[in-house]
Amino acid sequence: MQVHTLFEGTYSVDATKKFVPFDSTIHSFKDRPASLFINVQPFLVELNNDLVLFDTGLGFSDEQGELILHKNIRNAGFDPTDITKVLMSHLHYDHSGGMIHKLENGKVDLSFPDAEYIINRGEWETAFSSTSTSYHTDIFEHLQRNAQLKFVEGDGSLNETIAFEFTGAHCPNHQVFLLTENNQKVFFGGDVLPEPEELVKNFIAKYDFDGRKAMELRKEFGKRAAEENWECLFYHGKSAATGFVDAVEGGFRIR
Repeated sequence: MQVHTLFEGTYSVDATKKFVPFDSTIHSFKDRPASLFINVQPFLVELNNDLVLFDTGLGFSDEQGELILHKNIRNAGFDPTDITKVLMSHLHYDHSGGMIHKLENGKVDLSFPDAEYIINRGEWETAFSSTSTSYHTDIFEHLQRNAQLKFVEGDGSLNETIAFEFTGAHCPNHQVFLLTENNQKVFFGGDVLPEPEELVKNFIAKYDFDGRKAMELRKEFGKRAAEENWECLFYHGKSAATGFVDAVEGGFRIR
């Protein structure tokens, strides 16, 4: 398996839940009070029989109107139409915005027209019923009309390579994925394991639906990752986008 990090950028987000691009070379942290600063980076993984995308970022475009995610995929040597499966951990906007491409003329395109979108059924239903601004229903309405959708529940496998596991914790219907091919294992923890620091520092995050469960799951995944030599993909990682986990006295470290 070959992993490609598709870095979409760094953003600040405050109580309005609006994501504003942040470049430390031209912007100042002090000008964004009460803001959380996050990296957004979907991942492309080459398998023997699939080209899979883990989550889709915010769906921001560059000055030429090209989807940043599409440009990153092309820079990795592929075309967006090459992607066969889009594996969604959950449907919060910073993970699902790139499922569609809003053009300047008002037209909306499906970002990955030849892919199957794998989504937890409960998360899909929540996206339409929730009053949270984290869900943008216009995206999901377009998918419903135009995309190949596959809804999954609980724990299971799509095939002998791709397994999914229901976690909840970050949001009620969050899921994670484990890819296994030959002697390699690649784990995508979505927002249950979004960055190395959450595993190393072992804390309860206020932005999780069930922070204590999320913390316990991270310890469980950390232990499994160390024992089975998983390569972990950190969607919001700052210090590292990918890494392997070692169990050390009192916790974990990332290499």
